[in-house]
Amino acid sequence: MSEAILVAGPGGLPADETPSTVHQLGPMFPPTHPVAQAPVTSPTHSVDGFVKEFLRELNTDQGVALSRSTVNDQYLALASTVRNYLMARWLETSRKHRETKAKTVGYLSAEFLLGRQLGNALMATQLGEIAEQAMAACGLDLATLRAQEVEPGLGNGGLGRLAACFIDSLATMSVPCIGYGIRYEYGIFRQTFVGGRQVEQPDTWLALGNPWEFPHPEAAVRVDFGGHTETWDDEGTERTRWVPDWNVLGVPYNYMVPGYHNGRVNTLRLWSAQATKAFDLQIFNSGDYAEAVRAQTFAENITKVLYPEDSTPQGKELRLQQQYFFVACSIRDFLEQVLEPGFDLHNLPERIIFQLNDTHPVIAVPELMRILVDEKKFDWDEAWDVTRQCFAYTCHTLLPEALEVWPVDLLGRLLPRHLEIIYRINDEFLAEVREQHPGDELLARSMSIISDFPERQVRMAYLATIAATKVNGVAELHSKLLAEKVLPAFNTYFPGKFTNVTNGVTPRRFVRLANPWLSALITDTLGPNWVTDLDRLEELEPYAEDEEFRAAFRDAKQKNKTRLVNLLETRDGIRLPAGHLLDVMVKRLHEYKRQTLKLLHVVTLYDQIISGRVDPRTVTPRTVVFGAKAAPGYRMAKEIIYLINSVAEVVNADPRVGGRLMIAFPANYNVTLAEKLIPAADLSEQISLAGMEASGTGNMKFALNGALTIGTDDGANVEIRRLVGDANFFLFGMLEPEVAALQASGYQPSAYYESNPDLKSAIDLIASGAFSGGDRQTFEPVVSNLLYEDRFMALADYQSYLDAQARVEAAYADTEAWTRSAILNVARSGFFSSDRSMHDYLSKIWHAAAV
Repeated sequence: MSEAILVAGPGGLPADETPSTVHQLGPMFPPTHPVAQAPVTSPTHSVDGFVKEFLRELNTDQGVALSRSTVNDQYLALASTVRNYLMARWLETSRKHRETKAKTVGYLSAEFLLGRQLGNALMATQLGEIAEQAMAACGLDLATLRAQEVEPGLGNGGLGRLAACFIDSLATMSVPCIGYGIRYEYGIFRQTFVGGRQVEQPDTWLALGNPWEFPHPEAAVRVDFGGHTETWDDEGTERTRWVPDWNVLGVPYNYMVPGYHNGRVNTLRLWSAQATKAFDLQIFNSGDYAEAVRAQTFAENITKVLYPEDSTPQGKELRLQQQYFFVACSIRDFLEQVLEPGFDLHNLPERIIFQLNDTHPVIAVPELMRILVDEKKFDWDEAWDVTRQCFAYTCHTLLPEALEVWPVDLLGRLLPRHLEIIYRINDEFLAEVREQHPGDELLARSMSIISDFPERQVRMAYLATIAATKVNGVAELHSKLLAEKVLPAFNTYFPGKFTNVTNGVTPRRFVRLANPWLSALITDTLGPNWVTDLDRLEELEPYAEDEEFRAAFRDAKQKNKTRLVNLLETRDGIRLPAGHLLDVMVKRLHEYKRQTLKLLHVVTLYDQIISGRVDPRTVTPRTVVFGAKAAPGYRMAKEIIYLINSVAEVVNADPRVGGRLMIAFPANYNVTLAEKLIPAADLSEQISLAGMEASGTGNMKFALNGALTIGTDDGANVEIRRLVGDANFFLFGMLEPEVAALQASGYQPSAYYESNPDLKSAIDLIASGAFSGGDRQTFEPVVSNLLYEDRFMALADYQSYLDAQARVEAAYADTEAWTRSAILNVARSGFFSSDRSMHDYLSKIWHAAAV
């Protein structure tokens, strides 16, 4: 066994993320909806039994002997072995759901940012120690095999991570749930930096095989597009049918979603597009090889990448195709595969609640209406009554531009029947509004699903709000602003429809799995049950005064820092200095999140040192870590990334800094890196402009892992600050009413620049070319944006932010007091478990139960 060949990853690519050798795993075809048709037994829970299963998988599935296997062979065999331990539970869970006919949560989301699966599966099955010993018996290292797994790039940020947390919690709580989404062939792009600029590379996460999915081409769903509608007489009743121009097939890929130590395994079903007629042999034989496979290429484009760049008409159309494709597949799947034959669809709300995770799946509303009215021959009113009980809508934004709209021309061309249905929903709704508010035509126009300016468009958030049984925001402040400022007329018109469910994160992945040292300390102190009852963390509060516990807490933090140092040096060639305050800002690059404000703080520190205004020996040693991707078409965000990297290059190389200040910007921030970075952080940067961030979930993960937050009163920061206490949170910046007042009075960013010498000096340093080789034009767009627009008021909050950072430095100088605050952050953040979020959804919105 000691002859196993371990193959290193390709040179220059991240060793912790990048697989080593290409070896394709063959498909597996269990039942589309796992059915225990015969007794299924799990392999023996012993080291010897695990070794036998592993070697069998290696020999029979991978077709290699251990002595001739690659790391990828070994990883695939190990993943298959662990997966087999879950299989019986999956089949039994499906049988139980089928027999009980329980109400199911259908979670419709364009993103599911799952993270690596092997570690989570080992944790769920309690096989971690057995697997480690078994691999050692085979002469292999479990950590090496775990590092071989490629993270599925099926999300962009918080939306996808939240969806993954929610389905984890529902499985852990034994609530029937099917997650429905898209199996993107390339997913979110892989970010690289070339000369400091972001360059997007394809994320080939499927290239080496994926042992966690079960494809079922025999259960493919046909999805239609284009064409026209026509009316027909159905024994005296006039009906409409859709005559499409073209169609594709949606092939389901099933993933297991294991609960934590409860024997339950739910399902995540992702859809992949294929052509109905993939290959034309006649055309191929004529010599036109490209045309012979054109249909397949065209169809596969639908699920090729996450969020196609939509600045072109073609990109916009592809996005709409993508959204309709996955909801059409999902609704058809539930109606025809999950429900028993002959089920009376008038009772559909008793069996399903579809949660619309933002506006991407909202086209599901007219799709269900189309099926009920056109195919099942429901009367319009009875179909609408059923539909309104089957959907709930979560809004994840306060930015008007993020509330999705579709041009009527595009929707009518691609989905003509759905546009007709939307028009009728709108007409009947506006008739109700006019009846209740006669003479108030302005109100009716403001609530119309169809907007007429600047072009005729369908407002998907309005459609979702009208159709949904409930509409929720994702933090207290966000839900208040959603009801009062974003959709105020609807909140008044539908009393009781709007509610709040504050986001949460799964403690399984983001504490138990990501932070083994802190988890061990908590378990030694409280016992193991905190993992599924995070409120128990409050029992840690008295230990903040225990000197021995504080020392152990610091030791856990240091071990996380050491792990991160080793990872970044291997993964990115970044060497983090020892003894620094680790100041972390990781989130999608967007102007409202204000990475520029963080950068202005760094440039100010640097400017103060090199100008001699501050002795570097008096500066708290600090490493600032950024992690962020910019959308490919978001020019300003990409310029900000370039500026961050350019500042880092100069600051990190300047001996005048004396090793007191460093910037690290590892490329391609993802869940895998987050699991190492978040537990190591000392300071969490949550600095969006008040009233802009819906909630955030990174802020929760940092607090749960013992980082202190510097932040505005925005999103879930409000609740974090209230729970952990003002003494353990560094608050700065304007409150939301102050932001609104400043906007109304006419915000002039240049006035802040002129009146603040530190701010002026920092911006002038950027404008001078100090970070661009003397070229003053390089960062002119960023500088001009700050001075003459600054939509998200970084300059207005600058001085307050610097004052708060001064409080951070003073607090960090008192090690015992800082540790005490960090422990209290952990102890008081149990509220932010996604299990609590699910309890709120279940009681307020879904009214489903565990089985």
